[in-house]
Amino acid sequence: MGTVYTPGEIREIADYVHGLGLYMHMDGARIANAAVSLGLSLKEVSTDSGVDILSFGGTKNGMMMGEAVCFLRPGLSDNFKYIRKQGMQLASKMRFISAQYIAYFRDDLWKRCAGHSNRMAQVLSKGLQQTEGIRIVQKVQSNGVFVMIPSAVAERIRGKYFFYPWDESRSEYRLMTSWDTTEEDIEDFLKVLRSETGK
Repeated sequence: MGTVYTPGEIREIADYVHGLGLYMHMDGARIANAAVSLGLSLKEVSTDSGVDILSFGGTKNGMMMGEAVCFLRPGLSDNFKYIRKQGMQLASKMRFISAQYIAYFRDDLWKRCAGHSNRMAQVLSKGLQQTEGIRIVQKVQSNGVFVMIPSAVAERIRGKYFFYPWDESRSEYRLMTSWDTTEEDIEDFLKVLRSETGK
């Protein structure tokens, strides 16, 4: 929904999972956006919150491709080398994919990319709030904006801008900003939207 779990909420889920004798896995496709939104480190929103295994993605935050499987508890990775092919984690020449993480972590590039996409979501949100006939339906805490747009209007706009219907039954759509979204992109989107709504 574009909203961010706090460390306390993650810990509550982890404690419940651990109480059942299970491990806690976090899908971290947008973990950088969540950490920046909370003003916390990656460690604070994962390891320190009780997460055992993290899929740490970079693709949605500026990397060409790549996702690292991070084992955050000793002993959990012991047998992973034998099953990593089944887990889709053994691309040929993986060192070229992995090399991106060196630049990604250098000088907090991951944080700058996530911070930018989060700020662009706020810019988009503000513009949408000033557009009649459009309603934001979730808190904007990271780089996702969930809005109600008249379905006929949305379908016409999707001819120029790609975005997903989230709940078609109530005409709810998911708008995402990214590390390379510009204010000009947002201004153009709002211009097209307003021309279609006549507002």
